[in-house]
Amino acid sequence: MDYYEVLGVSKNASKQELKSAYRKLALKWHPDKNRESGAEKKFKEINQAYETLSDPKKKSTYDQIGHSAYSNGGARASAAGQQGPFGGQGGYYSNVGGQSVNFDFGGMDPFDIFEQFFGGQSPYGSSRQTRQPRSVYQMQISFQEAVRGVEKQTVINGKEKIIKVPAGVDDNMRIRFNEFDVIISIAPDSKFTRKGQDIFYEQHLSLTQAILGATIQIPTVDKEVKVKVKPGTQSGSMIRLQGKGVPHVNSSGKGDQYITFKVIIPTKLSTKAKELIQALENEIS
Repeated sequence: MDYYEVLGVSKNASKQELKSAYRKLALKWHPDKNRESGAEKKFKEINQAYETLSDPKKKSTYDQIGHSAYSNGGARASAAGQQGPFGGQGGYYSNVGGQSVNFDFGGMDPFDIFEQFFGGQSPYGSSRQTRQPRSVYQMQISFQEAVRGVEKQTVINGKEKIIKVPAGVDDNMRIRFNEFDVIISIAPDSKFTRKGQDIFYEQHLSLTQAILGATIQIPTVDKEVKVKVKPGTQSGSMIRLQGKGVPHVNSSGKGDQYITFKVIIPTKLSTKAKELIQALENEIS
């Protein structure tokens, strides 16, 4: 690997040419924007190349000794033990496609990287100078709005804003916009409870339904579906409806719906009912 080839510049490239090439490539290969399998690796190479070639001393060493000086045991190894502001080797923690990924910036300050290719201040603050904190607002939405996604019109700092909430957001999830953050609060639902992308529903069964079995209608977040109750179903038993839960944010996948059966035991029985139950007891004992 040659750092000049990585950035697509000549050995005589000016500082501005290096920066321009870096910004263009960083925007293209940043894993938050590029979901290709090799994007993270390519992004690291781009940052390593820019870190070296933008520093006159490192560039001079690189030009004299070659890339071997920056491979295992070389000049990059001298940065070992220097913790970045997020506890890694100059890395930062980001949520990419639902997976937590730590990016290695090769010793560069990640705040500088954000400034260079987003053209503004890092949203995470800086270790070098005091940053203005981002404005944070809270928005409450209903359970169904969280499941399906919703657009809300609101006024922030005297200006009307359209807040687009994607389907599948969870309680306390933070959505980042250009000028501010919004923390989502989800109102409880009368029928469903939620854990992550899975939802839970409690279905009451009569004594005869539990004993003899039945086909019943069960509500889901989309529509009612028919579910077969097996004969002899015990109170507290659970079944799963695959793919009937909450969508994953920015994904076609969905969680599951779990149904817990609760058998209702009658508290008042007629004389005839007591006789029938006693006859049943005699039959099965």
